[in-house]
Amino acid sequence: MANKNVLPPFECSYQGHLLAGVDEVGRGPLIGAVVTAAVILDPEKPIAGLADSKKLTETRRLALFDEIIEHALAWSLGRCEAHEIDQYNIYQATMIAMERAVEGLSVQPEYVLVDGNRVPRWRWPSEPVVKGDSRVEAISAASILAKVVRDREMEALDLEYPGYGIAKHKGYPTPVHMEALMTLGATPEHRKSFRPVQEAIDRVGYWTAKNEREGQDDEYLHFSVDLFGNRD
Repeated sequence: MANKNVLPPFECSYQGHLLAGVDEVGRGPLIGAVVTAAVILDPEKPIAGLADSKKLTETRRLALFDEIIEHALAWSLGRCEAHEIDQYNIYQATMIAMERAVEGLSVQPEYVLVDGNRVPRWRWPSEPVVKGDSRVEAISAASILAKVVRDREMEALDLEYPGYGIAKHKGYPTPVHMEALMTLGATPEHRKSFRPVQEAIDRVGYWTAKNEREGQDDEYLHFSVDLFGNRD
């Protein structure tokens, strides 16, 4: 009996080679940026095993990340910071971050496929693909880039703001994160427009460092910054 939850293979009307896949990571978390990626794969350099980043092991995801960076025809990252999410709302911020990712491609696409059921209002011919990260290789590649980059950023925030468990829950509203918010307060990287963060600010206020770190090199807090630009 067929699984009703499995969608059929996606058939795209565009059949050229300059097809970009776009995906986002980080709409649900309470902290940090929403990160997007756009990828144009090179048909001459196929990458085996592309799939929804959430369904891959971390080891496999990291290996594919390196392959995409090396073999894709073009790739780019876009983002909207927490303060922009507070300004625009998470939906609009995601659309802006997607547009920034496509704009950053060194090779401009002729057609764009976006994971989900909506596309930004932009200048490229495009269409949404429901569960596209499992049905379109270029979107799968974009989901991998975006997730690896955002996960690394959460690891950096965990070092900067200890006690929240950010490296483990990646900013999502888990019980551990919620308890930390109500105990430690909100950091400058939290999304103030999200209700749990608002409640923490009203009740506890903002995070303050318990101990100053003297003589410590802060470079480790920014090890993933280079991954936010297009390096094609």
